Amino acid sequence: QIQLVESGGGSVQPGGSLRLSCVGSGRTFRTFRMHTVGWFRQAPEKEREFVAATMWNNGITYADSVKGRFTISVDDAGNTVNLQMDSLEPTDTAMYYCAAGLISTVSVRTPRAYSSWGQGTQVTVSS
Repeated sequence: QIQLVESGGGSVQPGGSLRLSCVGSGRTFRTFRMHTVGWFRQAPEKEREFVAATMWNNGITYADSVKGRFTISVDDAGNTVNLQMDSLEPTDTAMYYCAAGLISTVSVRTPRAYSSWGQGTQVTVSS
């Protein structure tokens, strides 16, 4: 199993930016490029929702709510996945989680399809 650690959360004003990072490690971990890595978020009293994912076949997909504002990428070393979040809105406020797994493209937006999860990092957007 892969160990995932997120960082980069914080508090920003509407219109601001944050960059989240997810670092992978573990005995069997080699590179994120062999996995699908997704970012999910969960606001209080709401279900966990898909945000973005980078897939083992180099595909990238975003939730409609963040398309054009968020960018997911894998670093050159292949052991960090970043989520650049621009033009943040109060509705983006949530705990953000990184997840990884060997997942088919049809399941990439389904939380239960992922086998490894990080502990989460809080993002708060407020004036």
